[in-house]
Amino acid sequence: MLKGTTYEGGSSEEATVISKGVKIEGKLSCSGSIRLDGEVKGDISSQSTVIIGENGKVNGQINAENITIGGRVTGTVKAKEKLVLDAKANLQGDVISKVIAIEAGSNFSGNCKMGDTGNINVSAPNTKPEDTTTKK
Repeated sequence: MLKGTTYEGGSSEEATVISKGVKIEGKLSCSGSIRLDGEVKGDISSQSTVIIGENGKVNGQINAENITIGGRVTGTVKAKEKLVLDAKANLQGDVISKVIAIEAGSNFSGNCKMGDTGNINVSAPNTKPEDTTTKK
């Protein structure tokens, strides 16, 4: 655990660090910040900041206040405030965030929905066509 570490989006008294070489399968949940340089197969949830380092890999959904991606992520990313894709980031999945910053050199393939994340409906849209005929 790191103490007094500053991350983009604020500072945190405590941060969980998952080092390079560590592999986790399952859900990862934390009230503080998370820095991932290892590999996670499963969902990550934080009430603070999630940072995926250059060597980090995630196959699953990420939910957090602020998210910075420098490694590889496959899955939906939901940042309540801000998502940053660093120059070496590779994101294959959909994004929901108020603000998104994409640096030159990053790779993003998916859909992006920006705005007030509190009102964003993440369910599939209704594809049934509306009845436009009028009955007489």
